Amino acid sequence: MSALPPEPEIAALLHGQHGAPAAVFGPHPYGEASTVVRVLLPGAVAVRLVADGCPVGEFERVRPEGFFQLVVSGCSLRRYQLEVHEGDGSRRLIEDPYRFPSLLSELDIYLFNEGTHRRAYEHLGAHPRVVDGVAGVHFVVWAPNARRVSVIGDFNRWNPIAHPMQHVGQSGLWELFLPGIAVGERYKYSILPRDTPWSLEKADPYAFWSEVRPRTASIVYDLRGYEWHDAAWMAARSRRQALDAPLAIYEVHLGSWRRRADGTFLSYRELAHLLVEHVKRLGYTHVELLPIAEHPLDASWGYQVTGYYAPTSRFGTPHDFMYFVDYLHQHGIGVILDWVPGHFPRDGHGLAWFDGTHLYEHADPRRGEHPDWGTLIFNYGRNEVRSFLLSNAVYWLREYHLDGLRVDAVASMLYLDYSRKAGEWVPNQYGGRENLEAIAFLKMFNEVVHGEFPGAITVAEESTAWPLVSRPTYAGGLGFTYKWNMGWMHDTLQYFRRDPIYRSFHQGELTFSLIYAFSENFVLPLSHDEVVHGKGSLIGKMPGDWWQQFANLRLLYGFQYGHPGKKLLFMGGELGQWNEWSEATELDWGLREWPMHRGLMRYVEDLNRLLIREPALHEVDFDWTGFEWVDFHDAAQSVLSFLRKAKDPDDWLLFVFNLTPLPRHNYRIGVPSPGYYRELLNSDSEVYGGSNVGNLGGVQAEPVPAHGRPWSLRLTLPPLAVIVMKPL
Repeated sequence: MSALPPEPEIAALLHGQHGAPAAVFGPHPYGEASTVVRVLLPGAVAVRLVADGCPVGEFERVRPEGFFQLVVSGCSLRRYQLEVHEGDGSRRLIEDPYRFPSLLSELDIYLFNEGTHRRAYEHLGAHPRVVDGVAGVHFVVWAPNARRVSVIGDFNRWNPIAHPMQHVGQSGLWELFLPGIAVGERYKYSILPRDTPWSLEKADPYAFWSEVRPRTASIVYDLRGYEWHDAAWMAARSRRQALDAPLAIYEVHLGSWRRRADGTFLSYRELAHLLVEHVKRLGYTHVELLPIAEHPLDASWGYQVTGYYAPTSRFGTPHDFMYFVDYLHQHGIGVILDWVPGHFPRDGHGLAWFDGTHLYEHADPRRGEHPDWGTLIFNYGRNEVRSFLLSNAVYWLREYHLDGLRVDAVASMLYLDYSRKAGEWVPNQYGGRENLEAIAFLKMFNEVVHGEFPGAITVAEESTAWPLVSRPTYAGGLGFTYKWNMGWMHDTLQYFRRDPIYRSFHQGELTFSLIYAFSENFVLPLSHDEVVHGKGSLIGKMPGDWWQQFANLRLLYGFQYGHPGKKLLFMGGELGQWNEWSEATELDWGLREWPMHRGLMRYVEDLNRLLIREPALHEVDFDWTGFEWVDFHDAAQSVLSFLRKAKDPDDWLLFVFNLTPLPRHNYRIGVPSPGYYRELLNSDSEVYGGSNVGNLGGVQAEPVPAHGRPWSLRLTLPPLAVIVMKPL
């Protein structure tokens, strides 16, 4: 009986087309009392067996490509090593990767294939392991339609023949434990599709770290070992992120917030210290990061992700990003991450056409291609894709202690006809336009996040009137904590762009949002999307001369903070940056040297202090009991007034907005009760760069009925300003 495998198997192995190398390589019983060991070591001129209790045996070279074989009798081969003699005269002692058993459990395989695995990243990808006393890396990848998958890297000179992986039953998974591989090794997967003669080189979808772009290899990384110091924050997070708590979010693109003098990126650790100093001064409760998962193109701002499990290497290592989050937590600042499960780019090393088939994306371009962004759409109906995305959400929250995920482009996920013309989309099984698989996924995502991470928040960027986005799934909702109020952002900015002379005809653009303000748990965003692509900066949108532009911008922020809902401002808005945002350069920090810009920053700081200090501004953001109109009819003079109320009915604030550059004297506003009303905030104060028109700190209510109330205030309304009054 020949110890050699059949010739077709040898040929398949030598040509990198064998899907089950462990059936040939490694130790196998031979005859009644012998073992045959086979290895493939391209470049080796000789191989010897080294094993306790066994004589040193020299392998027979049975193929010139490096196929060696040895028959051993009379000793146990549970553990052995290979002494490899290279062509250059060097020798090395290695472990045989094909002597190790499978390290995947049946339960993990089942959950992954079922689409319910929440920690698939603990098993797929590249994980440093010690197996049978031997240190190495366990590689696992999902490629069900491949003929062969190999691990390639510097350790095998990127040779796809050297380390073919073993397929795991019918799971579609491939695995290989490679002894001697360490943290820091670069690697990819060489995948030979079933129906094509050429192989693909793919980065690891579950890699924890990657090379700095434009390089695209994955890097072995061990997430273990970081010592967290944010226990106090984590213990208090549920309370600090409750619906009745103040939430003021500073939206940040790390690559263009600050840079070094030579224009290069700062590290996560450097950014942490600078960002904490800035955010603490301004009084924000949270930072929201544009996506930091690995992406090849800076100009995508992180929204075209190729490494869903890898914090971008532009700014450092995964441990560096842990430090970033940890440091912000230690200083009382929450961290929300933009998450992009709606689409991914076509880059050759990424998820697209991963195993030679449409694996992660839909095959039908009417469902699988995004017409606006040139990207591909996840197949949410495929179980393993759901496991990939659900585990990814858990990964960021669990491993990096993030406090929430803001889900990008939810509307594009919900509708099959999103941005498509008739005939360019496929209806669901009931003939409708709703993407049933995406809806089910989003509900499952929110249930997992809220179930496993009490106090964590999820935020939907959803631009349509889809009902119950921020309502629990058990009540028929999608389960998000919050929804961005895109309608408010659009209408409000449209109003503020108008010359004040025309505003009296458009007051409904400000008041309309209160018709639906409590249909969802809204965040009021002034986001990055509004200061790019020719839209101009926020202050650049404001009409009038430079003084009026600053006054209008302060007025806009005052309306945002008075309006029910949580608050978000994109970086640069606090500076009054004139230039439209660009990801290629840092913010115009030199503007802080100018009084008007410093005044605007002081105003943003005072708005945040007011938001945090006054329960009326955050306790009842999502119910009519927290808001009451005083007067929205005075369009002729472009004046609006309303009350914001806390849970305590005796704790409330009066907001009055004069939306024209004309001061209004002796303007009467009805109020619920008598007493002295202190002027808590006046956006026209000279400390903010205003003209200092106001009410000398406060006014006494008079027993003169107005606006259906028995008492009233006779106020001076500054030009293009908001005043906030509180009874003492």
